[in-house]
Amino acid sequence: MSEIHSKRVLFYVQHLLGIGHLMRAKRIAQALVHHGFDVMVVSGGSPVPHFAIEGARQVQLPPIAVSKDDFSVLVDADNTPIDDDYRNHRRDKLLETYSAFQPDIVVLEAYPFGRRQVRFELLPLIDAIESTQPRPKLVCSVRDILQKRVKPGRDAQTAQLISQHFDKVLVHGDESFAPLGDSFSESASIATKLCYTGLISAQHMHESKDQFDIVVSAGGGAVGEKLLMCVIGVASEYPDLGSMCVITGPNLPEPVFESMARAVPAGVVLQRFRDDFTGLLAGAKLSISQAGYNTVSDVLQARCRCLLIPFSMGTETEQLDRARRLQAMGLATTVLESELSVKYLANAMRAVLSQSIPPEATMLNTEGADNTARILEML
Repeated sequence: MSEIHSKRVLFYVQHLLGIGHLMRAKRIAQALVHHGFDVMVVSGGSPVPHFAIEGARQVQLPPIAVSKDDFSVLVDADNTPIDDDYRNHRRDKLLETYSAFQPDIVVLEAYPFGRRQVRFELLPLIDAIESTQPRPKLVCSVRDILQKRVKPGRDAQTAQLISQHFDKVLVHGDESFAPLGDSFSESASIATKLCYTGLISAQHMHESKDQFDIVVSAGGGAVGEKLLMCVIGVASEYPDLGSMCVITGPNLPEPVFESMARAVPAGVVLQRFRDDFTGLLAGAKLSISQAGYNTVSDVLQARCRCLLIPFSMGTETEQLDRARRLQAMGLATTVLESELSVKYLANAMRAVLSQSIPPEATMLNTEGADNTARILEML
């Protein structure tokens, strides 16, 4: 345990659709607590049931998410588009939290590489940081592969904000696997501020009393319905493939979950969430999932065979990029969502199950949470 006990970190995280950003923030925050930091996590997304960060303080801003009908529209908990009063209320609560907590370091998850939708509150927060004496350090926490931007000049604007206001950019990945420059065109201009931490994996494997041949997961569940329904079809038609635990995620709509529950055959356990997910992976023969950052990190840590069906709706590129990189390294097999059918998926599962256990992922740095804490200690 570090001897530093007085340093305060305010960690801001905003999830809009899934819960990947929030889960990664939780793992980092818990590592910071373990290293003796006083941590305040400010969350701006929809509350997740039974979600707690042990040892950290937590503040929930009035929640926002993206509209189910239009991802460019921000909505409140009732799916009503937010107005200026709502934005001002969030901004004021964030600034009040900052002022009361008096952090030594402020960590902004994703921004300014992403989360431009909430710059109405983050730019005032940055102004407050710049006017504070002594000024706290300002750090960006960002995953290794970014969504590629199509608007001209967007990367240059981001780099300018980093250069003007941020002390460090913590890239939560292994530079040998995915250098930031592959998905961010202006990385050379901020190279002196980049620190690669390694992948943020679960710090401790949670042992599981249950064991399944196949573990299926859909992250937060907001966009996993097609994958989950296809897997249930496979389980119904090809029971010889083995026992399954299907984890839908907390954001799968309740009517869809109930429909799946009625359709699952014998040998399949359907649940929304498992605290022992990493333990289940360690004991499984195969993981089937999308290619989200957190799930992939856990699969690599568990050395589990994996079949990835990356989310790639519209202009989404991040998960497909990650899945292809892993496949090129022999650490995963990729099936495109457009290829999904019960027969195709069953054949892909048989092929992966016949493969040897993937090589140790020690070729990739998976100690990102602890390394993040060490970097902030030095900062």
